[in-house]
Amino acid sequence: MGCAYLNKAEHALSTAIEAGTCMPVSMGGVERLGAREVEVFRMNADEPALDWVAEEVPVALVYNGISHAVMMASPSMLEEFALGFSLAEGIIPDASHLYACEVREACRGGIEVDLTISSECFWKLKDRRRSMTGRTGCGICGVESLGEAVREKRVVPHEQTFPMAAYADALGYLERVERLGGITGCTHAAVWVRPDGSFAGGAEDVGRHVALDKLLGLRARRGWRDGALVISSRASYEMVQKAAMCGVEIIFAVSAPTALAVELARECGITLAAFCRRSRANVYSHPERLIGL
Repeated sequence: MGCAYLNKAEHALSTAIEAGTCMPVSMGGVERLGAREVEVFRMNADEPALDWVAEEVPVALVYNGISHAVMMASPSMLEEFALGFSLAEGIIPDASHLYACEVREACRGGIEVDLTISSECFWKLKDRRRSMTGRTGCGICGVESLGEAVREKRVVPHEQTFPMAAYADALGYLERVERLGGITGCTHAAVWVRPDGSFAGGAEDVGRHVALDKLLGLRARRGWRDGALVISSRASYEMVQKAAMCGVEIIFAVSAPTALAVELARECGITLAAFCRRSRANVYSHPERLIGL
């Protein structure tokens, strides 16, 4: 692999950091950009080459001193991830119940995020606390019963619309966010698009659930309410559930939905479109929000 490629990769990482879509985590002077160089052997090549691969590290979420979850994630936007996870899992009802959030290095190359939440939320969390270790961000792993996996549904308001004239641009914003993915081919992205079709912000991660949590946390911090969610992955039950918990009314997914996700979207009042491409989309629930469909 030539220097031109490496320079391009380094430039993409620095551009992503400047744009705020791939924010490094600085702890004790150690800065993690989310990718590293590795030696790779290719077919029909005499010499090894260099390639970029995405980092994936264990991230422990600790609430008021008690560890609640360990997720595998990209080491960026971890404060947003912690807030988004807390909202999407119903641990806190809104950002005002998160009093402090500190990111620090932990043992064995992991990262610990210490969150201080309100006493009311903490006692509720203790009542339903579970040990949950997710592989690449799956929040279903580790629940103590099937009843916990399929939780009570939250119906969203019916206040938003989205102009389909801006639909193609909305999908294009995923590439804008996938800076790390453009180098490594290893990430998912989630984007928030304003009602006029303009780009608000986004997040990426090696795990699709974590990418969504990061975006939901960013949305809460910035106070974005109106608009639509665009995700680069499939629309699974948990992705729709997380969106519903945060009051998201419109979801565009690049890949397929699951049957349970479609059922949940219909019951929660969410507009769910999947198999989204610039010139087509399948709308599975509540199409009336999409103007000019």
